[in-house]
Amino acid sequence: MTNHIFSDVIQKMKAATDRQLGVIDAEGTVVACTDPEQTGTKLPKLARVVALSEENVVHFSGKTVKALTNFGGSFDFAVFVEGEDELAHSLCMMAQVGLNCTKIYYEEKHDKATFVKNIITDNILPGDIYIRAKELHFPSEQNHVVFLVRQTGSVDVGVVDVLQGLFPDRQQDFVISINETDVAVVKAVSAEVEQSELLGMASAMEETLKNQIFIKTIIGIGGVAEHLRELADSYKEAQVAIEVGKVFDTEKTIITFENLGIGRLIYQLPTTLCEIFLDEVFKKNSIDTLDQETLFTINKFFENNLNVSETSRKLFVHRNTLVYRLEKIKKLTGLDLREFDHAIIFKVALMVKKYLASRDNKMF
Repeated sequence: MTNHIFSDVIQKMKAATDRQLGVIDAEGTVVACTDPEQTGTKLPKLARVVALSEENVVHFSGKTVKALTNFGGSFDFAVFVEGEDELAHSLCMMAQVGLNCTKIYYEEKHDKATFVKNIITDNILPGDIYIRAKELHFPSEQNHVVFLVRQTGSVDVGVVDVLQGLFPDRQQDFVISINETDVAVVKAVSAEVEQSELLGMASAMEETLKNQIFIKTIIGIGGVAEHLRELADSYKEAQVAIEVGKVFDTEKTIITFENLGIGRLIYQLPTTLCEIFLDEVFKKNSIDTLDQETLFTINKFFENNLNVSETSRKLFVHRNTLVYRLEKIKKLTGLDLREFDHAIIFKVALMVKKYLASRDNKMF
């Protein structure tokens, strides 16, 4: 917790009494005081007495002290008032209430975001998630989805502010800066949320960033996390969505993990296994023997659901010309794309080839 929050409250209390008030941390350092010159002073004995005492209010060395509430049970801050009389006792009790409310509000507002970031980046032990959630009054079984917003081209630190403007409820929705290019948006959703709703949210983010600060993005959408423990999984899924999308859906700027299809499986395969698969499929000739015009014809054939008439119409060629091209492909590869099983094998092979090419590019 930043000490200036305590200082603001203490200075406002100064007008109500001429008694010295202050706050010490667990080490005994004065982090805030009505007398600014006392800030930074070390009072280790006072801190030790508070830590060891089982009393609600402690009187020590001319001061009345009361620890601030900490849901973890340990002492981290305490308020002190000059004097050991009844007035000092009353002032200490009132100051403790005011400072404690401020402390709790600040922690719930700001530390929740840190807590969520620690979860999605695996910086907290699974067993500690429930304990910390209880301390922060954070519902552990609320549904959330992680959107990973990755800036492409130019980078602007204002992305976080813009996204926070879209999701102002900072008790349920969290906008977290991951690194220079990535921002995670952890959005609370209903149990019945549809993919269309998630795509709509992502589209709103993309358009707002483009229009307000001229930033282009790729957005990956993870699955629904039904528990805080699953937030890390949703975040990793959003990462995978972007990585797989860069390989197989290069034209898309919004990719959902649930719609990755077979690309998601291929992306997880070892490259050696992919190379063996290509060698087994193309026993006659390598897939590299197919020229760009042939590959374009194949892709159009797939786009039109293996329909010869529709594909020839889209290619502006005679039906017999397309049939001739398909026969040529069959001779070169041994696969007849008019047969469903062969078409599936060829489609997967093209995706595997694309995946291997992307891996090669990463190496250079």
